[in-house]
Amino acid sequence: MDFKYSLNDRPRAAAMVMYAVQWLLIAVPVVLTSAFVARLQYDTLAEQTLYTQKLFAVMGLTMIVQSLWGHRLPLVAGPAAVLLVGVMASISSSPEVIYTSIAVGGALVALLATTGWIKKLQPLFTPRISIVMMALIAFTIVPVFLRLIFADAEHYGLSFVMALVLSIAMVVANNRLRGMWKSAVVLIALVVGSAAYFAFAGLPSLEGATAAGAGRLFITPKFDVGVIVAFLICYIALLINELGSVQSVSAYVEADNVPKRSTRGVALTGVMNVVAGALGVLGPVDYTLSPGVIAATGCASRYPLVLTGVGLVICALFPQLVAVLSAIPSPVMGVVLLYLMAAQVAAAFQMSGTMLAAKDFNGALTIGLPIMLALVVAFLPAEVSAALPAVLRPIVGNGFVMGVIVVLVMEHVIFRKRGGK
Repeated sequence: MDFKYSLNDRPRAAAMVMYAVQWLLIAVPVVLTSAFVARLQYDTLAEQTLYTQKLFAVMGLTMIVQSLWGHRLPLVAGPAAVLLVGVMASISSSPEVIYTSIAVGGALVALLATTGWIKKLQPLFTPRISIVMMALIAFTIVPVFLRLIFADAEHYGLSFVMALVLSIAMVVANNRLRGMWKSAVVLIALVVGSAAYFAFAGLPSLEGATAAGAGRLFITPKFDVGVIVAFLICYIALLINELGSVQSVSAYVEADNVPKRSTRGVALTGVMNVVAGALGVLGPVDYTLSPGVIAATGCASRYPLVLTGVGLVICALFPQLVAVLSAIPSPVMGVVLLYLMAAQVAAAFQMSGTMLAAKDFNGALTIGLPIMLALVVAFLPAEVSAALPAVLRPIVGNGFVMGVIVVLVMEHVIFRKRGGK
């Protein structure tokens, strides 16, 4: 590739700022579309604002340390969708239990990276298993964006129409727009969708968003074995995601010493997940959307990402700004999440076709059954979930975890002779 700026080039000041702002326009919506989880865990606007501030700070710090000392690649970090799945499946547990589990999972990822165990684990994750994990993240989060889309009981009709119109409009925009405009589809949808919703439903009140004493900076650790085990399985998917992101972007920008970059990148991702868990927010992972942005801008330099990370940290320091950004209506957030998860399913289907992962019935069944079972678990009636033993509930009641367990058994036990490659 013929880049204007290669991996280790430092653009001039004006160009540096321009590229950093372009990355920032992508990073902000990535954070906001996961920050909605605060609305489900905290009652007051002040607590929700503090949560979003901490989320901005963690993602900004992750991009800074990864760009300078970790994988040293132009990669956008954002809240891990698979951890969002874990949080929603464990929503009945206290935030202290949930985020302690996230910190434990992050510590394990860092340990696996620094001790070299990643190389021994990689053969377990065949293309079929990776495809199923990608699809499971999207399918098991369906109850979440349904709850968001229909969060406003007074405007069910408006929410349903918006879900149809805005999701299709995003597909059309993604198909028609080019360059950086294409990368800003989510941001445009958040702005336009919010404006349209407020025009019909009225403006929200931001009173109390910056109230003093909104909450503590760090959580008090609280351990629950069942929740920890469930999150450790979620971290399998996060580990695969991180490795895939680092390796794909390394190949695209022709980076050297990819194994070392992968090890450092995964280790720092683990460390930052520990930090995120201690702060009581979702942990970060590197996103795979970077090659498209690099191709559009012609800039493969890692240094603008440092400035972007600084920008996110600065955003975190201004609660008034975060409160405005967090005022995006729940139905709009739900539709954007629907679009993002549809793109995730599309990527899984595309990967299945290119890797011939379902070339026979057993291969297709290895993909289909775990997804169907995961959907059944995701939509279990509340009374059924409540009847499960408390220790097993975070595992058996988690659609993603059960799907991963089933696909591992089918791939490496039931269809072992036919599996994998």
